[in-house]
Parts: sequence; structure tokens; C-alpha cells
Amino acid sequence: MAEIPESHPRRKSLISRKTIVEATKKGLLADSAMIAHGRGEAFDYLLGEKTSQIAKLSIKESAARLISAKSPVISVNGNTAVLAGKALIRVAAVLQCPIEINIYYRTKERMKLLYDFLELQKLNVSKERNPDKWKGDWGVAVMSVRILGREEDGRINGLEGPRAICSAEGIEKADVILVPLEDGDRCEVLVSLGKEVLVVDLNPLSRSAKMATVTIVDEVSRMADLLLEYVIADSSNVTKWNNNSALKETLKIISNNLDE
Repeated sequence: MAEIPESHPRRKSLISRKTIVEATKKGLLADSAMIAHGRGEAFDYLLGEKTSQIAKLSIKESAARLISAKSPVISVNGNTAVLAGKALIRVAAVLQCPIEINIYYRTKERMKLLYDFLELQKLNVSKERNPDKWKGDWGVAVMSVRILGREEDGRINGLEGPRAICSAEGIEKADVILVPLEDGDRCEVLVSLGKEVLVVDLNPLSRSAKMATVTIVDEVSRMADLLLEYVIADSSNVTKWNNNSALKETLKIISNNLDE
């Protein structure tokens, strides 16, 4: 992407699009991946393509809930894996929680490709320097992160078909689940099972956003980088979060941006 100047206002967006296209060609993503990405990108335009103050509060609240959880898990689909895989592996390394691959269009081929992709990402992250303000053996912490999802040994009660499949040591066992780019049906069922669901969704009007325990209305890679900072800071102050109020605040931001 050297042809895109650093000063180009659409640089990050164009790089993300290219990443999605290339990953689709390799078989990592479903054919609808670019449609989903484009829908989110449209909402990001309306948000000014930056992390709002309410989004930062949502990320901080999510960090606190992940830190306080007994069995946290980060669930990723294909788009999340290719756009924010490394960043979320860093978060998982600090939390010492697993990452579960859970995709809508599930095939053994795609699951293997995504598993191998994340394992390679994990190896690359393990060779990085320690994140700022984090102390310990980074290589050991990263390589101990389990990549789950291929086992198919768990079930989400209340769902039917492939969407009910999960890992027994991941989503089925978890009390708190971070789920970037979630779908509404599964989010609703997971919440009904007593689990806290932390959703990352650029659309504040989506069913997932409305059903979640905490909704982070932000682009997934921006969110993941900031989440790492909050998790390292050990911000474990869980509040009585009002998700509906947070969503309304986000809608005000969109409305104000449209009026400018």
C-alpha cells in the first residue's frame, strides 16, 4: 500500500478494504464479508471516523468486566480476525483468556484457515516487545493464549443449526464474552443465558447493539488498541452500566455530525 500517501485521509479505510478483499480471495472470509465491512464503514463516516468519548467509556467498562470475569473469552468472526486479530491476541495475552473462532458461514475449511491464520498471528505477536506499561514474559503470555472453535464440543442452548455450535471451554463456559461484529439472534440468546455480552458494532441501531450488556460503537481495530491500554491499566471498576443511554448518546453524535 506504499502508493497511498501517509497523509491520505482515507488511508486506513483503503488498507482495511484491501485486507478484506485479499482475505476473501484466500478463503478466510465469506463472500458477504465486504458487504458487512462496507455497512460498518458507512456508520464510521457518520461517527467522524474517530473514537467518541462515550465509546471510550464503553471500552473502559468492557475492560473492567473482562478483568472481573471468572471465565472471559474473546469471540471473533472472519472480519474481526483479519482486521484486529493481532490487537485482540494482545488483549487475550494480558487477560490470559482464550480466543474463540465462531463464524456464521461455518465450514471445516474456513475454520482451519482462520485457526492457522490466528496461530501465525499469535507467533508474530509473541516476538514483539512488551506493550507499554505491561510487565512479564510477553512471549510466554502470548503463546499461552488458546485459539478455540474447531472443537465443536459445545452448544448455545436456544439456537438452532450451525450458530448453536461453540467451544465448551470458550463461549459455553464463559460468563463474559467480547464479541466484535455480533449477530442479533446469538447476542439475545447469550444474554438470556445469563452471560454478559460486550458487543462491538458501528451501528447503534442494530439488534446486537440494543441487546448487548455493553455496546462499543467503534471501529474494531481502534477499539482493540484502546481496550489493550485499559486492560493493562487494570481498570476493574465495574459500574451500573446503562447501555440504552450510551446508545442514545452515540445517536446524538451522529445527528450533530450531520448538522455540521
